[in-house]
Amino acid sequence: MIVAIDIGNTQTVIGVFDEGALAAHWRVGTDRQKTEDEYGLQVLSMLQYAGIKSQEITGAAIASVVPPLTPVFEKMAQRYLGCSPLVIGPGVRTGINIRYEHPKDVGPDRIANAVAAYQKYGGPVIVVDFGTATTLDVISKDAEYLGGAIAPGILTATEALFEKTARLPRIELQRPPSAIGRNTVASMQAGIIFGFAGQVDELVRRVSRELGGKPYVVATGGLANLVAPESKTIQTVDPYLTLEGLYIVYKRNAEQVSTADPASARDEGKTRSDAGGFRIMI
Repeated sequence: MIVAIDIGNTQTVIGVFDEGALAAHWRVGTDRQKTEDEYGLQVLSMLQYAGIKSQEITGAAIASVVPPLTPVFEKMAQRYLGCSPLVIGPGVRTGINIRYEHPKDVGPDRIANAVAAYQKYGGPVIVVDFGTATTLDVISKDAEYLGGAIAPGILTATEALFEKTARLPRIELQRPPSAIGRNTVASMQAGIIFGFAGQVDELVRRVSRELGGKPYVVATGGLANLVAPESKTIQTVDPYLTLEGLYIVYKRNAEQVSTADPASARDEGKTRSDAGGFRIMI
């Protein structure tokens, strides 16, 4: 079994794959203060709850947008899961040609999304990920990661309204009855839910014009199900796309992972990071 760990700014999503199928998954809060022991005990507890023995885990893949937590989860995997994890980053074979101006700047979660989306839906394909930031990633028909767009996430925007204004409350995110809010809460919900749907649709339309084709559009992330029904361009919600991408990348690098000991893997990764660029798998 392979453990996939997607470390986000707000939440961390953990999944266990058994022969390619997602057997169990959890979403926990990202806490920069926790140690590898605290995360390790938390993961062991979740595995036990799912009836999975730690000895059944044969590998792990990590995508992290929180650099201080990357070594914490690496040590956690080594100590509590008994494996040296594959950390998505420069030097890792992805099967995607990164056409970004500075490839090292692309978030590993976005790379995982691109890998899974292209394998599952083909290209051209657009991935909209509703996380702390709302990201839009574009993959061509030739498996090229072309770039995308980054906007404030739904929760980020909602919290900003509460924190930066004197009279706007913290609200529950749910679909309002209409676009014309009859009270402050409904007005904020309309602006956020319908506004984000419109934002996505306009970005997709502009990207489609630039591509000169009609890309498939897939949404993922914790709040995708809230916005997707209001969007005219999102065709599918795939909630575990990032985890699936991590699993795919792990399998493409399985031989390298199995033959590398933890210390040499870290040293090798450091050298590759200096060289820059994600490796292309032919």
